[in-house]
Amino acid sequence: MDLCGKREDMALQGGDSCEARGDCEMESRWAEGLLDGGGRKRRAPEESEDDVREMDEVDCGGKRSKPPSPQPHTPDIREAHAPGRCRTAAGGGGDLIGEIGRDLSINCLLRLSRSEYGSVASLNRDFRSLVRGGDIYRLRRQNNISEHWVYFSCNVLEWDAYDPYRERWMMVPKMPSDECFMCSDKESLAVGTELLVFGMAHIVFRYSILTNSWTRGEVMNSPRCLFGSASVGEKAYVAGGTDSLGRILSSAELYNSETHTWTPLPSMNRARKNCSGVFMDGKFYVIGGVTNNNMILTCGEEYDVQSKSWRVIENMSGGLNGVSGAPPLISVVKNELYAADYSEKDVKKYDKHNNKWITLGKLPERSVSMNGWGLAFRACGERLIVIGGPRTSVGGMIELNSWIPDDKPPVWNLIARRPSGNFVYNCAVMGC
Repeated sequence: MDLCGKREDMALQGGDSCEARGDCEMESRWAEGLLDGGGRKRRAPEESEDDVREMDEVDCGGKRSKPPSPQPHTPDIREAHAPGRCRTAAGGGGDLIGEIGRDLSINCLLRLSRSEYGSVASLNRDFRSLVRGGDIYRLRRQNNISEHWVYFSCNVLEWDAYDPYRERWMMVPKMPSDECFMCSDKESLAVGTELLVFGMAHIVFRYSILTNSWTRGEVMNSPRCLFGSASVGEKAYVAGGTDSLGRILSSAELYNSETHTWTPLPSMNRARKNCSGVFMDGKFYVIGGVTNNNMILTCGEEYDVQSKSWRVIENMSGGLNGVSGAPPLISVVKNELYAADYSEKDVKKYDKHNNKWITLGKLPERSVSMNGWGLAFRACGERLIVIGGPRTSVGGMIELNSWIPDDKPPVWNLIARRPSGNFVYNCAVMGC
């Protein structure tokens, strides 16, 4: 469920991001030698992956204008271009870095920040196939390696991203223009290496970090908005919402970003819209929402992916949302569920055993919203982030505050801020 706001005509505020950082020193030196060696120009931090101009490919036996400058623990990458070693990654036999072998080469790449993968892809065909084909991200997923970036939209058809590991803002290519899509309420979710943006006119746009471009995405079997959603790895779950005729839905679907397919799931016990979703303890939860006659639902539902069945959990979201307010602002960190109570500006933690919410402390002071709209509450790796900020008659500010949950009163750290004329309409965190 997109938690940043569904009403694009509301002049609020917004924000976006998260944080973290850290590569081991040896791998960092190895990466510096890999990216700066061979006479190849390193990408400036503010450039996106596809802003890097493709270099002329070096074929087997080809010459470089400048030899690499190996550093301590840095392999000499000229070995990768020696005769007999130029085999493609798709063929399964390429060594990539000849001196240390293919497996160790890939193992090093897995731990390299994904912000560098655009430059890695420009080194040769083997590297480009590994990165642009998505293999490197599949292997990162298998090895439980991920970095979480925040994607957000403050203007129609425009998206930005924030990389907390390099502490930088990035611009995403502008979405294709579509009049019906522009005029509709939008939902978004990040899954695998994709960002999906849904419009009510049966239109879906898909942004891929592999190509740094937008394409038309696959439409759900039952298109909807105001639904609950959650992602885990390459899969995303959606449930509830309302269709184009305003009918409130109980149906659910599963999206696989590897095959770009939607698969129907068993329906929930209750139809609901304006709800939120999370993935916790290996299960998909849909919480809160509104049903027919604007009745607020305080129950949640748990979907067991093994038994493929739903279970109602009574009184799971009491007080977390209202009829005209935003969906429950909830996030999961380390399999613990947290909520932002926008009416009281409190941060709460869910007690699974006693089925109740415990107040931990307050949201950041400047996290202003209108019934929750314009405020984002997201999990970003091991941190919770609150995205919002002050708004005045002369402009506004997007502020990103971060806190690592520890069951103590929250102490929020301001990690990024920037001026913004609009609040955040849509927001999603991509971990890959």
